Amino acid sequence: MKRIPSRKTSIPARAARSTRKRILIVDDHPLVREGLRATINNQPDLEVCGEAGSAAEAQAAVPELRPDLALIDITLPGKSGLELIKDLNAFAPNLPILAISMHEETLYAERALKAGASGYITKQQAPGELVHAIHHVLEGRIYVSERVSEGILNRFSGRGLANAKSPLEILSDRELETLQLIGDGKSLQEIARELHISPKTVAVHSANLRQKLLLKNTAQLIRFAVRWQDLRNLETR
Repeated sequence: MKRIPSRKTSIPARAARSTRKRILIVDDHPLVREGLRATINNQPDLEVCGEAGSAAEAQAAVPELRPDLALIDITLPGKSGLELIKDLNAFAPNLPILAISMHEETLYAERALKAGASGYITKQQAPGELVHAIHHVLEGRIYVSERVSEGILNRFSGRGLANAKSPLEILSDRELETLQLIGDGKSLQEIARELHISPKTVAVHSANLRQKLLLKNTAQLIRFAVRWQDLRNLETR
């Protein structure tokens, strides 16, 4: 965890703390954190109070730094951003969370909201839109793109029921994580270690994936996962 030192100022520390909203950045890529930090610190009413590169670092930082908002990447090493959001929502329920990711919003935005986030934005968005999303969430409102908002409203109204869901949308968060790791070429034992679960549980998730994705065997599951990861990587370039 990296704590950002306060800027020197003639204003007393307690008064300075109340004038700018404090943002905790949680992302495992230093260059991404650097860009986010520059965008946020460039705002007169926002400042980065700290950074974390993993879920464990973030959980330690929240009670120490007491941020006004946590900006959390969905993909983190070890425990995922979705699991971190659930944990923070349990022990720091008043902390607003804005999820950020390079991945497809139609697949992850609703998952982030269900986990306890107050908003979701992709890394492809312009810096100005990120600032807008942060302010939106700090004001106690929900931030998602118009596309995601329309999809959610359609489902609530029943208009979306006529459209069949993508097979990926019916996967649980843990099944989706397992699929991603299979696509990264991880073995059953490696997936178990990374997700902190038993190999037997990984095998159960794999069986559920084959059933939900209508795949006949493990070889087909691996091919599907690798192709899916390749497509996702192309979309984020």
